Amino acid sequence: MDLIEDRMGNQWGWWGDPEVVATAGVVTGSHLDSVPDGGAFDGPLGVVSALLAIDQLRSDGFTPRRPIAIVNFVDEEGARFGISCLGSRVITGALSPDKARDLRDAEGVTLAEAMRGVGRQPEHLGPDPESLGRIGSFIELHIEQGRALIDLGQAVGVGNRLWAHGRWRIEIPGEANHAGTTRLSDRRDAMIGCARAVLAARVAAETHGSLATVGKISIQPGGVNAIARSATAWLDARASGETALRSTVAQIEEEVASLDAVVTEESWTPQTAFDDALVNRLANLLDGAPVMSSGAGHDAGILANAGVPAAMIFVRNPTGVSHSPAEWADPEDCYAGAAALATVLAEFAGAAQ
Repeated sequence: MDLIEDRMGNQWGWWGDPEVVATAGVVTGSHLDSVPDGGAFDGPLGVVSALLAIDQLRSDGFTPRRPIAIVNFVDEEGARFGISCLGSRVITGALSPDKARDLRDAEGVTLAEAMRGVGRQPEHLGPDPESLGRIGSFIELHIEQGRALIDLGQAVGVGNRLWAHGRWRIEIPGEANHAGTTRLSDRRDAMIGCARAVLAARVAAETHGSLATVGKISIQPGGVNAIARSATAWLDARASGETALRSTVAQIEEEVASLDAVVTEESWTPQTAFDDALVNRLANLLDGAPVMSSGAGHDAGILANAGVPAAMIFVRNPTGVSHSPAEWADPEDCYAGAAALATVLAEFAGAAQ
């Protein structure tokens, strides 16, 4: 395949030349990065399955009429710089290049500095209509990050919708002091405020039928015998509807307001409905595979919100666990997913005459 790398570093492998074919291409793929201590399937399964699907089509003697591409989007999980789907957000314009360049990791290194350190050119970041214009439809295969396919007894499903989700940074002030000499009544312990924020997230989620998680906390100065002068907690919140999600976050903000906490929205992705015609076509092609929504975020959702016809194929996860080493997919189900993807690519790309 012919490799093209866009200005964000996303990698596109093309079978056929997208510049000479009048009809936009059929694109599949996912991402290769993971969360800290994550599993082996979230992201890589989509890239590997795409390669297997292309191998299958070629071994069958198939030559596409429309070009087919496999894409590896960079930094989908946002593990280093805090914003998920960074590669697709930048090229679609969902994230401004200035904000992207100024993102900092836990060590204070900016994205711009990290890019220059490996020979990239951060000044070239920005929307990439040329890359997006080559996509006629995008089908992302992904491990299921839940138990729906287990309950349905199906190896493969079709994704039609993603929940609204976002990330917020909660900064809680305190006063540094000695853990052994400061009376409890004299303390202004940021860690106590942080604990209140964590518990408030759980209560708000239960109240509004949403999901809210504080999975990352930074405490300063971080000494065992020191009272915390500040705490920063990162909130991940999701819901099937945007009203429920906004209400969840508003309740958390109200709870931490008395702590003089500052809540900053770092990313927001609205509820995403995939292209109905595309979803129905996939379900029909795959012998009535079940249609399902997902609470996880994906590059397919970012592209869909940018106007690209997109949908997803999910592969059963018998553990129901994700973002963990326990994440798994049986080989037979992986092969079923790759075969389903090959069927879809062949149908969408059409055979050359």
